[in-house]
Amino acid sequence: MGVRAARLEDVDAVTSTQIRAWRAVYRDFLPPVPLEHMTGPAAEKMWRRQWEEAILSPPTPRHRLLVAVERVVPDTDAFTALGPGGILATAAQRASDRVVGLASHGPAEDPDLHPATTAELMTLLVDPNHIRRGHGSRLLNATVDHLREDGYSTVVTWVFADNHQMLGFLESAGWGEDEAERVLDMGRPIRMIRLTTDIS
Repeated sequence: MGVRAARLEDVDAVTSTQIRAWRAVYRDFLPPVPLEHMTGPAAEKMWRRQWEEAILSPPTPRHRLLVAVERVVPDTDAFTALGPGGILATAAQRASDRVVGLASHGPAEDPDLHPATTAELMTLLVDPNHIRRGHGSRLLNATVDHLREDGYSTVVTWVFADNHQMLGFLESAGWGEDEAERVLDMGRPIRMIRLTTDIS
């Protein structure tokens, strides 16, 4: 298990993880039609292009996409005929990383914030089949490490007010509301709130 910078070959897995996480979490509070627009086939193609661009040509060097991975090692029982050395060599060759979460960040874009000192956590998602394994915490910690290296002292993020799972996670990590909010028209008003944390 670990966190690393996303690679071009991760794009499909990143997109799939995003769609699966949104469907699992957002279905509890978002209307079904907007959620389908966010996660349907057309949207999936759009998100795939977006993540590819984020990896190949980020807007600034301070924009990053990180992925949480689990190491997948094949069952070596199938390689017994190769002998011990052959088993280890074959397993090492075929071992691979499975993307199970993602986090993206960059300079804050809200007009009331200073992008030189305040960053925004834009995305933090974990595959619903891989939650409760520490991936969210590892992604958050890695994000903060990068942002400190970049000289940031504050991080903000926008969260749906009814996304109690994410709110609880961030609050347990020391984040708190800063009183900014926005309301989206998604067939009915959907409220978002901004959270902030000091990383200096």
